[in-house]
Amino acid sequence: MSSISRTLAAGLLSTASAATFAHVALPPGPAVAGSSYEAAFRVGHACQGAHATTALAVRLPRGFTLQDVPAHAGWTTEIDRSGDGTVRWTADSAAQALPGHQKSDFVLRGKLPAEAGPLYFKVLQTCDVGTADWAQLPSEGTGAAGATGTAGEKPLFPAARLLVVAPGSAPVEVAGAWLRATVPGQSATGGFMTLTAGVPLRLVGVSTPVAGVAEVHEMKMEGDVMKMRAVPALELPARQSVELKPGGYHLMLMNLKQPLAAGQHVPVTLSVQDAQGAKSTLSIQAPVMLAPAGGASAPAHRH
Repeated sequence: MSSISRTLAAGLLSTASAATFAHVALPPGPAVAGSSYEAAFRVGHACQGAHATTALAVRLPRGFTLQDVPAHAGWTTEIDRSGDGTVRWTADSAAQALPGHQKSDFVLRGKLPAEAGPLYFKVLQTCDVGTADWAQLPSEGTGAAGATGTAGEKPLFPAARLLVVAPGSAPVEVAGAWLRATVPGQSATGGFMTLTAGVPLRLVGVSTPVAGVAEVHEMKMEGDVMKMRAVPALELPARQSVELKPGGYHLMLMNLKQPLAAGQHVPVTLSVQDAQGAKSTLSIQAPVMLAPAGGASAPAHRH
């Protein structure tokens, strides 16, 4: 961690969750490898103890080819093409600086690398007081004591992350997937997760080898009665998270071929369709649980 980050971390022991929430981030949802991508870096808060953001510098990741940087009104843009490249925006005056209570997007466009996988953009935020270096990768997370954490801990100063998927893959990211455990003789159970699409999509099907029938269902109140029905498709708007949860939209697995015990991992395949009618699939390994521990989301493993 940089000395800047260590200093900020020490001052944020009691507000670590707020700092993580306020990080500079890209819109949710994946993008396809080798495609053009518009990266809109959302600045939602000034640095700790500051009143305004006065500059923003994005270090481009290896393999990302910069194509264009649209003008940001009231700010000067500088492009350094040495190394992997850096794009910097600087407010023309104190009056043009971004107040801490306001949000704004700083946009650049480029071509993504041909390889699939997570892509991290490190961003240095400069404020009227201090700086924040949003540059930590997941394995570099820090705990409340400021010591280097282990993999799985959330960084206090995370780099902006974009999931890049292979061409032909469904541009959908899955988080918090889990299936509810069953008892012997139980013929149906539910599946839950959060889906985020990079482009407008529709969830049009689901399958798993442990169930004879798998569908997307909706539960909602009709008068004083809670009713459940199958839905032929579920809209997944671009760059918006759609939660499948108990009491709402969820997966329904019926005609189970075996009991599902807590601790198992079950293959589940999701089928999606884009605006042109092209279909693609996404396979995950969903853990079987009685319920997510502590109400937290359980992990999903993309294959």
